[in-house]
Amino acid sequence: MKRMEWPKELLAIFDDPLLDGVRPKVAAPTADDRMTAKLAEVKNWMARNGREPQRTGGLKEKMMWAAMTALRNKNMM
Repeated sequence: MKRMEWPKELLAIFDDPLLDGVRPKVAAPTADDRMTAKLAEVKNWMARNGREPQRTGGLKEKMMWAAMTALRNKNMM
C-alpha cells in the first residue's frame, strides 16, 4: 500500500503559531470515572478525619455521607 504524502501547504498550516494551543477534545468522563473520583474523595475525607462521614455533620460531611451511602447502595445491587 502506498503511503499518502501530505501537501506542503497543509503541513505549513499545522506549523502556524496560531494553532500552538489547539488540542484534541478530551473525552467526557464516564459513569465509572465519576464513581471512582467520588470514591477517592470519600476515602480522602475519611483519611483526614479518621472516621466515616456522618449524616449529622457539617455540609461537606453530609455530602461525603450521601456519596458514601450512594456508593454502598450501588455496590449492593
